[in-house]
Amino acid sequence: MVAFAQRFFLVALGLVAFLHASAQQLGVFEGQQDIGSAARPGTATYAAATQQYVVTGSGANVWGEHDELHYVYKKLTGDFILYARAALVGRGVEPHRKMGWMVRQSLASNSPQVCVAVHGDGLTSLQYRRTAGAATAETQAAITHADVVQLERVGTTFTMRVAQFGQPFVTAQVADLDLGAEVYVGLFVCAHNAAVTEKATFSDVRLVVPAPASLVPYRQYLGSHLELLELATGKRDIIYSAPVSLQAPNWRPDGKSLIYNSDGLIYNFDLATRRPSVLPTGDVKNNNNDHVLSFDGKQLGLSSGVEALGGSIGYIVPATGGQPRQLTPRGPSYLHSWSPDAKHLLFTGERNQNFDIYRVPAAGGPEVRLTTAAGLDDGPEYTPDGQYIYFNSNRNGPMQIWRMRADGSQQQAVTSGDYQDWFPHVSPDGKWLVFISFLKEEVPASDHPFYKHVYLRLLPIGGTGQPKVIAYLYGGQGTINTPSWSPDSKRLAFISNSADAR
Repeated sequence: MVAFAQRFFLVALGLVAFLHASAQQLGVFEGQQDIGSAARPGTATYAAATQQYVVTGSGANVWGEHDELHYVYKKLTGDFILYARAALVGRGVEPHRKMGWMVRQSLASNSPQVCVAVHGDGLTSLQYRRTAGAATAETQAAITHADVVQLERVGTTFTMRVAQFGQPFVTAQVADLDLGAEVYVGLFVCAHNAAVTEKATFSDVRLVVPAPASLVPYRQYLGSHLELLELATGKRDIIYSAPVSLQAPNWRPDGKSLIYNSDGLIYNFDLATRRPSVLPTGDVKNNNNDHVLSFDGKQLGLSSGVEALGGSIGYIVPATGGQPRQLTPRGPSYLHSWSPDAKHLLFTGERNQNFDIYRVPAAGGPEVRLTTAAGLDDGPEYTPDGQYIYFNSNRNGPMQIWRMRADGSQQQAVTSGDYQDWFPHVSPDGKWLVFISFLKEEVPASDHPFYKHVYLRLLPIGGTGQPKVIAYLYGGQGTINTPSWSPDSKRLAFISNSADAR
């Protein structure tokens, strides 16, 4: 009996280990299975090194009164945003093989469901079944061959957002689709032919839990992902997650670490160990996300709230930490950039009830006003050659990116005003401009709040044409407030947000 009990324990232990390993292999998902009758079993695997999922599936169709597919899933409650870059592999057999995101009430083949389906022939659509066994309805997207797919639930409304990478989203929506409080969410592949198996890859997969309507801004915060973005491919890599608010990563010039703020403190994040440590700033411990490293990486400008002096005050501290030296006499003053020779800093200051851009000597001295237009001017940053300053301004209505000479002359708009564009950052090689764009339907021109649908967009310096979207994310305030280019101009660091950042 003892021997049997030992064997039973070892078998059970092995089963637990197997289930744990299987869960690890599925990344953020909990399970996988074929839905409906599948002559050829499907599979789903996750490669942690590349953060990519590969899903194969058979099945006759996702349509009509029931579905046949392979599904990798997780249970979620409440509102959520599902995001991925996705692609079918190879030429395929059937033009209507399909893959994408799916939300189901159950794992039964005739379950009510909604999905974003990208077909082999490029057709991209929002498909949904309202009740068990009912016919499937469809709203086709205005584009084809989408490789960026997003599905969002807010209450009983589901919104499809799809794009060809580099372009803004196009949307479609279905309302009053009640799938229940707890649902299955996941990735699917259907071959549209029960005799064959098709394959799709999914990268940059994100399950985002957005801010509730009851969230109090600047008092309550969501969790954070610290991400790195590769410019050449658009690939995103989550390198650190925390259940608290991390904001505004700066990349040190030696390329070995980042600096960000959280809960009033400044942190150094070691890229080799992927661990943060507090950077000492003396008794200045109310630091916000307007902190900036000098071009040579030796000094750090801080912006820290001091209520008695009118708000945010600018300070300078050695980049290794120490006791800061006060730079601006009164607030609000938000530091944004050093001059390349480290002799001056730029800040956004509110003086005479108007926010403008000012220059101040690093050694201390009188501030010089560089912009005078009515409205909000913010986010100033020198080009690496010191000849120009880029900034954002809503003087014409929408928030746009602007450029001026270092002395404040020749001010001109750079972006068109299709979005609310904030915080321009020039690449170290002086060739590119990246900035964050809020949607006009979500955010007024005078605000850059937390927890919104935003784009990171890229534009050649002095170039023409439309900016390219290089990241689609849920974030906003704190995402990219400060210069966050890698020293080789090949990567960016930024923050995305979710209520579940584990």
